[in-house]
Amino acid sequence: MLTLTFTGEVVHWRGPAPHHFVEVPADEAEEIHAVAGAVTYGWGMVPATVTVGGTSTTTAIFPRGGGYVVPLKVALRRAEEVGLGDVVTVTVAIATP
Repeated sequence: MLTLTFTGEVVHWRGPAPHHFVEVPADEAEEIHAVAGAVTYGWGMVPATVTVGGTSTTTAIFPRGGGYVVPLKVALRRAEEVGLGDVVTVTVAIATP
């Protein structure tokens, strides 16, 4: 299991599937990249459990711009009262072989 904790600002991306994200810092992105090939299910998506505060959800981390972004699902944002521009601490757990 690869478990990473970092802090970042909640941003909105209007791409084909609009969502709220937190960018993974470069050092942590390198750690994800090191295991991504063994766990991705396509298009570089990395399945993970994401925790903010006391709320955890399963999701997939998206590759973007040479790094990764963590989507924050609506249920998680509502439970933790997280909005755009908020700075949050995110824990990402990735099951590794």
